[in-house]
Amino acid sequence: MTDYKATLNLPKTDFPMKAGLPQREPQILQRWNSLDLYRKLRQIGEGRPKFVLHDGPPYANGNIHIGHAVNKVIKDMIVRSKTLAGFDAPYVPGWDCHGLPIEHKVEVTHGKNLPADKTRELCRAYAAEQIEGQKGDFIRLGVLGDWDNPYRTMDYANEAGEIRALAEMVRKGFVFKGLKPVNWCFDCASALAEAEVEYQDKSSDAIDVAFPVEDADKLAAAFGLASLPKPAAIVIWTTTPWTIPANQALNVHPEFAYALVDTGERLLVLAEELVEGCLKRYELEGQVLAITSGEKLELIRFRHPFYERLSPVYLADYVELGAGTGIVHSAPAYGEDDFRSCKGYGMQNDEILSPVQSHGVYVDSLPFFGGQFIWKANPAIVEKLREVGSLLKHERIQHSYMHCWRHKTPLIYRATAQWFVGMDRRPNEGASLRERALAAIEQTDFVPAWGQARLHGMIAGRPDWCISRQRTWGVPIPFFLHKASGELHPRTVELMEAVAQRVEQGGIEAWFRLEPAELLGQEAGEYDKVSDTLDVWFDSGTTHWHVMRGSHPMGHESGPRADLYLEGSDQHRGWFHSSLLTGAAIDGHAPYKGLLTHGFTVDENGRKMSKSLGNVIAPQQVTDTLGADILRLWVAATDYSGEMAVSQQILQRSADAYRRIRNTARFLLSNLDGFDPAQHLVPNDQLIALDRWAIDRALLLQREIGEAYDSYRFWNVYQKVHNFCVQELGGFYLDIIKDRQYTTGADSLPRRSCQTALYHIAEALVRWIAPILSFTADEIWQYLPGERNESVMLNTWYEGLPELPEGTELGREYWDQVMVVKAAVNKELENQRAAKTIGGNLQAEVTLYAEESLKAGLEKLGDELRFVLITSGVALRPLAEAPAGAVESELPGLKLNVTKSADPKCGRCWHHRPDVGTHAGHEEICGRCVDNIDGEGEVRHYA
Repeated sequence: MTDYKATLNLPKTDFPMKAGLPQREPQILQRWNSLDLYRKLRQIGEGRPKFVLHDGPPYANGNIHIGHAVNKVIKDMIVRSKTLAGFDAPYVPGWDCHGLPIEHKVEVTHGKNLPADKTRELCRAYAAEQIEGQKGDFIRLGVLGDWDNPYRTMDYANEAGEIRALAEMVRKGFVFKGLKPVNWCFDCASALAEAEVEYQDKSSDAIDVAFPVEDADKLAAAFGLASLPKPAAIVIWTTTPWTIPANQALNVHPEFAYALVDTGERLLVLAEELVEGCLKRYELEGQVLAITSGEKLELIRFRHPFYERLSPVYLADYVELGAGTGIVHSAPAYGEDDFRSCKGYGMQNDEILSPVQSHGVYVDSLPFFGGQFIWKANPAIVEKLREVGSLLKHERIQHSYMHCWRHKTPLIYRATAQWFVGMDRRPNEGASLRERALAAIEQTDFVPAWGQARLHGMIAGRPDWCISRQRTWGVPIPFFLHKASGELHPRTVELMEAVAQRVEQGGIEAWFRLEPAELLGQEAGEYDKVSDTLDVWFDSGTTHWHVMRGSHPMGHESGPRADLYLEGSDQHRGWFHSSLLTGAAIDGHAPYKGLLTHGFTVDENGRKMSKSLGNVIAPQQVTDTLGADILRLWVAATDYSGEMAVSQQILQRSADAYRRIRNTARFLLSNLDGFDPAQHLVPNDQLIALDRWAIDRALLLQREIGEAYDSYRFWNVYQKVHNFCVQELGGFYLDIIKDRQYTTGADSLPRRSCQTALYHIAEALVRWIAPILSFTADEIWQYLPGERNESVMLNTWYEGLPELPEGTELGREYWDQVMVVKAAVNKELENQRAAKTIGGNLQAEVTLYAEESLKAGLEKLGDELRFVLITSGVALRPLAEAPAGAVESELPGLKLNVTKSADPKCGRCWHHRPDVGTHAGHEEICGRCVDNIDGEGEVRHYA
């Protein structure tokens, strides 16, 4: 028996079938590093239009988690796709370095009572160490960036730039000092930003407290009575007994109805709507004597339950009827609404009582409770109220309450003198900050679109921004305050620049070591040097100033405005928020054109990642076991607009999909063996019809993929590429061309036409997957034939895909119909194989009974229709001739019959043909194969 294997063009490639990503990816990283790939990208990007994705800095503390990986991979996919689309797309990674978590870590490690300079030294060293660890993990994920020169908010230039940004806001009139209640953590001994507050359940003392009336005659008149028949009191309900010592007023709603209720021993003032529930809670019987409106109770005075102090009634729209009594007790030092209400009625800052110190202990001078920690004082306060006869009800309740995100301990509102950025304060010129920010939101593109309403709502309702903190490790607020007047030095902006110059040379330490006389001269004795530091959100929120046009100037056609900021959805109240406010204050617009947000990672059951649940997926583990490209493919395949489910099983599915794409690429490469595009590329007008269609299909897909990348719909890219590999290529085109590729002459037009199509498709495919499967794409690039540069990323989308001309006889719709016919035939072939009627498809002959137009279309392929259907024979008959037993297909107008071929099998192409055994010297093969070996070679026109 003759061995014809040597006459076949069997696939051949060194591109490995087994990916071995955990071992191979580090080698590819080394190659990128040796190429200085990022620097080369900057060189080829010169002169291109700019696309700037500004990195929101992760915090320099701890190992990266799966959320970090998601964020960085999405950024990398965008930067890579923009590069391939012809943009200069730099990526400068950054880190947020100041703030409480790092200071807290240093305190835990080295003790709390270190000198301030030593604390800053240790914090700086710790942040640098953490950055190096995180950097290595980000690089391992295949993220291309300026890793040798990232930005760090603790770099001297950025610390100085932050001071200059603050100076700009001072110059424009947005910054002021004020006494206001702010979120306060006793463990931090500092004010907290809104983004540093989280809510957890807390058990609290809920109390109903009676305040005896002082202005009895006025209260009687308000209810239309000549006098009060017995003692009277107004009742409040609160879950914060510790604020009772600081009570200075009572609030009622001007439009609510209030009842005077006789309970026997005394009269109680309650909201009419809540009378029944209150009496039941107090276990009292009562009768309503009179009704009045809240506005008539204004300024009537009541007595504090246990201090010689009066509490007037103020009107307030924030009073609600959902719980309690309809009257709110007001301690202006410990509530935002209370503070506004009391200030609105003329209360001066020095009149506001603030007995709670920074560490949560009452001042020693407070009667009854001095020196006690407020949470521990609650029972004593309740008991004191009971003792004086003012306690109507006491119970413990569970409710949602604000906690410190770092210490997980309850917070309070506490009025302290802090520095603020005013939301509605009129600047020196132009609109207020709130007006500017809301206008900027309207000019910003949001992905997903719902982000716009979310950010708009946050800005519309937010209070002034408290930017001062009482910490050691932070950028200073370099102000000098006049000791007598408390006013800023008249040359504050000028002095801030002098400080910035010193910080630029010596870091924030330069300010803390600075003697005021160095800048103020003989005036130094008249001024106090401020010791506060800036809110860490001001650090990252001003990177558009000190990074984008400072330490890492990224020239941009529209000035200091990034094309995109991209972070998790929590950053609407974090980095997006602070960046918007600083950008609107300094420049009058947002520092970004677009905002993209992604959701959080959860397990396959929708649960948050938790060590206690054992469902944590560490990115380091994924790269070590499956490879970074598998993690990247999972990110790309997942709709990031909501929660992103990940588990070992989900990642395994991504690995399966990866194998399909890799195997497709390997098939393309193995069938390009011996192909040199410089010599063998077939002109478009000479290509076989099916090959022209395949290239055109790739072109149409490339347009769809480009649009998906442009709109950041990576899951669409994944779906389209995967479906193309599975369906159009694997299920149709590649299946059909195997016969022609393997059996025709090595240098014949049918084979070179096929290889030309495979080459074009491979050149396009390797670029499509490069933003997602970055390692694999670069690996494929090394095996593609023809002269090429060092990396796929040094190129743009492939431009060598010719389009099918309009009016082409065998055009797009024609081949779409052929695919449907082939699917119908495949289905019946599978049925016949299952029934053991045939062994393989080439044992089959098929008869198609088709309606006239379909039959006429299929007849255009002539004898080559059998190659399309991958059967040994095809007969076409009119639909009317279909016998009773013909199989109905899902395609209207088509029936079919499959039979086993009676002809002998060709030992070379495996087709069953009647002429096998009739050719002298080649008795084992068919005439087509004889011609391909010894003759002029087979002619193909269509398939």
